[in-house]
Amino acid sequence: MLQNYRTIKEDNQHEIEIKKSRFICFLKRIKSEDEAKNFIQQIKKEHWKANHNCSAFVLDDRNEIQRSSDDGEPSGTAGVPMLEVLKKNDLINVCAVVTRYFGGTKLGAGGLIRAYSGAVAQAIAATGIVEGRLQQEVLVQLDYPNWGKMENFIANEHLAVKDTQFTDQVVVTCMVDENKTADFENQVTDLLNGQVNFKSGEVIYHEQVIQEV
Repeated sequence: MLQNYRTIKEDNQHEIEIKKSRFICFLKRIKSEDEAKNFIQQIKKEHWKANHNCSAFVLDDRNEIQRSSDDGEPSGTAGVPMLEVLKKNDLINVCAVVTRYFGGTKLGAGGLIRAYSGAVAQAIAATGIVEGRLQQEVLVQLDYPNWGKMENFIANEHLAVKDTQFTDQVVVTCMVDENKTADFENQVTDLLNGQVNFKSGEVIYHEQVIQEV
């Protein structure tokens, strides 16, 4: 199981225009090859009047599955450049489809490579990238007078907080790397002079934005 991964923040689409040709990039998070193929077919069906619907996707923990299609463009000018952009950004489980509506001016092989790779790169930049880290949920239960210290600690340590509940006490769910759980609990115990209780939740992937739109 991966300790961390990178992928797009969400499904999205982004359009650019080059010499009156429209290049619309559709991005989707995928979990299987069938899901990728269905997505590609969906875009082709919706944009059946387009000149080309080129595609590329990466799948599985270490991108063991990689596929690309030029969909009628000159070989190597669309699908592979799109695939390279996904790989360059270290993304996993992402499918990209670039729909082209021809504007009447030929771009040449180099121009096509720049157009298709640029469409994907700009779509990724517009969508944002997240990093998923395998982390332990640690529920920290403390009294209200200690909440200010805990808040400062969370901010200074750049900890991700999944949830905070304010009832008779404060219960904040912090996301901590599995191998750092003991250190985290020791630090908080020292910080709050032992006036704290801990409860372990699930070990899950927690996603944080690392490239904002």
